[in-house]
Amino acid sequence: MSEAERIVVTVAIDFSDEILDDLREISPRLQIERHFPVVSSEVIARTEVLYTTGYYPEPEQAPKLRWIQMNFSGMNQALGNPIVQAEDIIVTSASGIHATNMAHYCLMMMLMFNYGMRQAIDLQSKAEWPANATEILAPVDMDRKTVGIVGYGSIGRELARLCAAMGMTVLASKRDLETAAEVDAYVSPGTGDPEGDIPDRIYPAETVSVMARDCDYLVVTVPRTASSEHMIDEDVLEAMKESAVLINVSRGAIVDEKALITALSSGSIAGAALDVFEEEPLPSVSPLWNLDNVIITPHISGFTRDYHEKAARVFKENLRRYLENRPLLNQLDRAKGY
Repeated sequence: MSEAERIVVTVAIDFSDEILDDLREISPRLQIERHFPVVSSEVIARTEVLYTTGYYPEPEQAPKLRWIQMNFSGMNQALGNPIVQAEDIIVTSASGIHATNMAHYCLMMMLMFNYGMRQAIDLQSKAEWPANATEILAPVDMDRKTVGIVGYGSIGRELARLCAAMGMTVLASKRDLETAAEVDAYVSPGTGDPEGDIPDRIYPAETVSVMARDCDYLVVTVPRTASSEHMIDEDVLEAMKESAVLINVSRGAIVDEKALITALSSGSIAGAALDVFEEEPLPSVSPLWNLDNVIITPHISGFTRDYHEKAARVFKENLRRYLENRPLLNQLDRAKGY
């Protein structure tokens, strides 16, 4: 095979030898090289495909580059790089690999609040056995609950599948109401809601406050864009039931944190489970740390011990498509910002 026929694929992440060997089996045309933690100027100059988790060359450094595959799903932090904005370069994400784990996280938080686990753990730490335990910790049957999912992508669709299986009423909001099915997106087999059939009702993105009125849980999974920042604002929080819980696994900036703190402190909503924050790490002076109706985790809902293996599955499928000149999965829409 001539040098001109070979496609140089630079993996700028610590993928294992086993993962790299598996990728090399796709085609002898692929010259897959791992360069981590440093990608030299000589390497990037001959690279056609770049797999990255944070390294972005300047456009003039990568004259042969045609495709960038990200190791993550959220594009907002990468959009400021000139090479990501270059129209002649395809940019794809690892969207879809997080769906199962993040949906499980959201379901766990819903169950923790319903079963009073936050209070139960506090009681355990004080070695207390309350006389009115069944009164303060008794749940409401989950099939009597309604979940509202803000952003109906891969995470929201998998959560909808799980909640529907429990008999819950599922509502959702999404930007594009005309397209119910997921198009050119990576979906793990047997998961999610590919055709968009599960929700009992789907709301336009700008009417989240209307949807919120009926929800026992409002779960935020929408991508961060200029239009989605502070989407969950004072109006949405005021529309929620006093018994409702907010769960955010998207990005901290989607929620107006000051308005949320006010709602939680005043008891206008029952609680919140937060994995993401406007400033990370969450400052020690944040009032959120001291609220007894909040569960905080350090931006870990999307990670699993086999993250690299999951991400490599998307890359493997996209490499096949690239060789066959077929549309790649999870392509960045620069106009939408994700």
